[in-house]
Amino acid sequence: MKTIENDNLIFIRLFPEEDVINEIINACKKHKVRTAILISGIGQLKKLKLGYFKDKGNYSPKLFNKPLEILSLTGNIIRNMNDYNVHLHIVVGDENKKALGGHLIEGKISITGEIVLLKTNIEVYRKINKKTGLKDLFIE
Repeated sequence: MKTIENDNLIFIRLFPEEDVINEIINACKKHKVRTAILISGIGQLKKLKLGYFKDKGNYSPKLFNKPLEILSLTGNIIRNMNDYNVHLHIVVGDENKKALGGHLIEGKISITGEIVLLKTNIEVYRKINKKTGLKDLFIE
Protein backbone atom coordinates (compact mmCIF):
# COMPACT_ATOMS: atom_id res chain seq x y z
CA MET A 1 0.00 0.00 0.00
CA LYS A 2 1.07 3.54 -0.73
CA THR A 3 -0.73 6.66 0.49
CA ILE A 4 -0.57 10.43 0.19
CA GLU A 5 -2.60 13.14 1.93
CA ASN A 6 -3.33 16.75 1.01
CA ASP A 7 -6.13 19.04 2.23
CA ASN A 8 -7.87 16.15 4.04
CA LEU A 9 -7.93 13.96 0.92
CA ILE A 10 -6.11 10.65 1.26
CA PHE A 11 -5.25 8.69 -1.88
CA ILE A 12 -4.55 4.99 -1.29
CA ARG A 13 -2.96 2.66 -3.84
CA LEU A 14 -3.41 -1.04 -3.15
CA PHE A 15 -1.39 -3.86 -4.69
CA PRO A 16 -2.05 -7.56 -5.46
CA GLU A 17 -2.89 -9.79 -2.48
CA GLU A 18 -3.60 -6.84 -0.16
CA ASP A 19 -6.79 -6.94 1.89
CA VAL A 20 -8.96 -3.89 1.18
CA ILE A 21 -10.36 -3.36 4.68
CA ASN A 22 -7.07 -4.03 6.52
CA GLU A 23 -5.18 -1.59 4.29
CA ILE A 24 -7.85 1.10 4.70
CA ILE A 25 -7.44 0.73 8.47
CA ASN A 26 -3.64 0.95 8.11
CA ALA A 27 -3.98 4.12 6.03
CA CYS A 28 -6.33 5.62 8.63
CA LYS A 29 -3.83 4.90 11.40
CA LYS A 30 -0.99 6.37 9.35
CA HIS A 31 -2.91 9.57 8.60
CA LYS A 32 -4.48 9.84 12.09
CA VAL A 33 -8.06 9.68 10.84
CA ARG A 34 -10.89 10.33 13.32
CA THR A 35 -13.67 9.85 10.76
CA ALA A 36 -13.57 9.53 6.99
CA ILE A 37 -15.86 9.09 4.04
CA LEU A 38 -14.78 6.74 1.28
CA ILE A 39 -15.62 8.83 -1.77
CA SER A 40 -14.11 6.71 -4.52
CA GLY A 41 -12.94 3.15 -4.98
CA ILE A 42 -11.94 1.39 -8.19
CA GLY A 43 -9.79 -1.58 -9.17
CA GLN A 44 -10.15 -5.33 -9.34
CA LEU A 45 -10.64 -8.00 -6.70
CA LYS A 46 -9.88 -11.71 -7.00
CA LYS A 47 -11.55 -12.80 -3.78
CA LEU A 48 -14.63 -11.09 -2.41
CA LYS A 49 -17.07 -11.79 0.39
CA LEU A 50 -20.35 -9.88 0.22
CA GLY A 51 -23.07 -9.65 2.81
CA TYR A 52 -26.74 -8.79 2.79
CA PHE A 53 -28.41 -8.05 6.12
CA LYS A 54 -31.38 -10.38 6.59
CA ASP A 55 -31.89 -10.26 10.35
CA LYS A 56 -29.98 -10.14 13.62
CA GLY A 57 -26.77 -12.16 13.33
CA ASN A 58 -27.41 -13.09 9.69
CA TYR A 59 -25.52 -11.15 7.05
CA SER A 60 -26.08 -13.91 4.49
CA PRO A 61 -22.40 -13.94 3.38
CA LYS A 62 -21.37 -15.19 -0.03
CA LEU A 63 -17.80 -15.75 -1.25
CA PHE A 64 -16.71 -15.05 -4.85
CA ASN A 65 -13.35 -16.49 -5.96
CA LYS A 66 -13.06 -14.94 -9.40
CA PRO A 67 -11.85 -11.61 -10.77
CA LEU A 68 -14.45 -8.87 -10.28
CA GLU A 69 -14.08 -5.22 -11.28
CA ILE A 70 -14.88 -2.65 -8.58
CA LEU A 71 -17.54 -0.40 -10.09
CA SER A 72 -18.38 1.50 -6.92
CA LEU A 73 -17.07 1.44 -3.37
CA THR A 74 -18.52 3.74 -0.75
CA GLY A 75 -18.90 4.02 2.99
CA ASN A 76 -17.46 5.51 6.14
CA ILE A 77 -14.75 4.85 8.66
CA ILE A 78 -15.07 5.78 12.32
CA ARG A 79 -12.43 5.49 15.03
CA ASN A 80 -13.82 4.14 18.31
CA MET A 81 -11.12 4.39 20.95
CA ASN A 82 -8.07 2.73 19.29
CA ASP A 83 -10.06 0.63 16.82
CA TYR A 84 -11.62 1.47 13.47
CA ASN A 85 -15.11 0.55 12.32
CA VAL A 86 -15.14 0.30 8.53
CA HIS A 87 -18.64 0.19 6.99
CA LEU A 88 -18.44 -0.26 3.23
CA HIS A 89 -20.78 -1.19 0.41
CA ILE A 90 -19.52 -2.31 -2.97
CA VAL A 91 -20.80 -2.91 -6.48
CA VAL A 92 -18.69 -5.17 -8.69
CA GLY A 93 -18.99 -6.39 -12.25
CA ASP A 94 -17.93 -9.60 -13.94
CA GLU A 95 -16.54 -10.21 -17.42
CA ASN A 96 -20.09 -10.53 -18.78
CA LYS A 97 -20.84 -6.99 -17.56
CA LYS A 98 -23.22 -8.24 -14.84
CA ALA A 99 -23.19 -6.34 -11.57
CA LEU A 100 -23.73 -7.46 -8.01
CA GLY A 101 -23.26 -5.74 -4.73
CA GLY A 102 -23.68 -5.67 -1.00
CA HIS A 103 -21.88 -5.07 2.26
CA LEU A 104 -18.12 -5.60 1.84
CA ILE A 105 -17.05 -8.23 4.35
CA GLU A 106 -13.65 -8.90 2.79
CA GLY A 107 -11.82 -8.39 -0.47
CA LYS A 108 -8.36 -9.19 -1.84
CA ILE A 109 -6.84 -7.10 -4.61
CA SER A 110 -6.22 -8.87 -7.91
CA ILE A 111 -4.39 -6.23 -9.95
CA THR A 112 -4.81 -2.81 -8.35
CA GLY A 113 -6.99 -0.81 -6.03
CA GLU A 114 -7.38 2.96 -5.93
CA ILE A 115 -9.25 4.47 -3.00
CA VAL A 116 -9.87 8.08 -2.00
CA LEU A 117 -10.90 9.08 1.53
CA LEU A 118 -12.16 12.43 2.74
CA LYS A 119 -10.79 12.88 6.26
CA THR A 120 -12.99 14.73 8.77
CA ASN A 121 -12.94 15.68 12.43
CA ILE A 122 -16.66 15.05 12.92
CA GLU A 123 -17.34 13.27 16.21
CA VAL A 124 -19.63 10.29 15.65
CA TYR A 125 -19.52 6.77 17.01
CA ARG A 126 -21.07 3.33 16.57
CA LYS A 127 -22.88 1.34 19.20
CA ILE A 128 -24.52 -2.10 19.01
CA ASN A 129 -28.28 -1.96 18.58
CA LYS A 130 -29.53 -4.82 20.76
CA LYS A 131 -32.64 -5.35 18.62
CA THR A 132 -30.89 -5.65 15.23
CA GLY A 133 -27.33 -6.55 16.28
CA LEU A 134 -26.02 -3.84 13.94
CA LYS A 135 -23.51 -1.17 14.93
CA ASP A 136 -25.70 1.92 14.59
CA LEU A 137 -24.30 5.37 13.83
CA PHE A 138 -24.73 7.83 16.70
CA ILE A 139 -24.51 11.57 16.16
CA GLU A 140 -24.29 13.79 19.24
